[in-house]
Amino acid sequence: MLVGSALHRIHRAEQMLAVCRPTPTLPIISAVSPAASESAMSANEGTMTKNDDDGHPPTMTLDISRRDLLKASALAGGATLVSALGFDLKPAYAAARELKISNAREFKTVCPYCAVGCGAIAYVHGSGGLNTVNSIIHVEGDPDSPINGGTLCPKGAAQMQLAMSPRLQKSPLYREAGASEWTEVDWDFAMDWFARKFKDSRDASFVERDEDGRTVNRCEGIGWVGSATVANEDAYLITKTMRAMGLVYIDHQARI
Repeated sequence: MLVGSALHRIHRAEQMLAVCRPTPTLPIISAVSPAASESAMSANEGTMTKNDDDGHPPTMTLDISRRDLLKASALAGGATLVSALGFDLKPAYAAARELKISNAREFKTVCPYCAVGCGAIAYVHGSGGLNTVNSIIHVEGDPDSPINGGTLCPKGAAQMQLAMSPRLQKSPLYREAGASEWTEVDWDFAMDWFARKFKDSRDASFVERDEDGRTVNRCEGIGWVGSATVANEDAYLITKTMRAMGLVYIDHQARI
């Protein structure tokens, strides 16, 4: 935006300087007598003068106000200054970033989207008191991380939407068998329904011993696919829980 404004000023300065520059005149062949030609030139006051005593050709006089002349001078000087100094916007960007995250608490975490494990820093406003609401205001790569060195992919840079997006679904949805619409239910209903379905499936497909009589204690009727929108700690806990339940078919969304 600053560059565009400066270029516009430079363009205006060039236009004003072009006005100040006298336009070369071409010789005109006319059948009018010299006396009539001199009279016509003197009648066009403020534009062209007749030959002087030494016989020099007529000269052009500029019809420009003092205000326009000052504008042209200022624009030309500004254009020269900008060209000499260049455009170093890094200090401005740094100041804007510091203003954005001022008084925010810093939390280091790991991006949950894939198995690379890029380090990220989340900045949170809010003290956590009864009259405040914690909100994430900025997420950036962790420059101290040996994996990504402060960089983030487009998905990682947008991970703040996992907590702050207006499209975030905050309650479970349930669709009855044969129904076409989803309905919102509370968490107690959802957890009870899930626990009952999980136990029934595990009991029906649990294998204690294989064909050779070896103890395996595995569940072959349930598969678990990890979500790419859970935290790294959540993924660790889920994996440990599913292994304890005997599941052998465990994968993650990042590999699909």
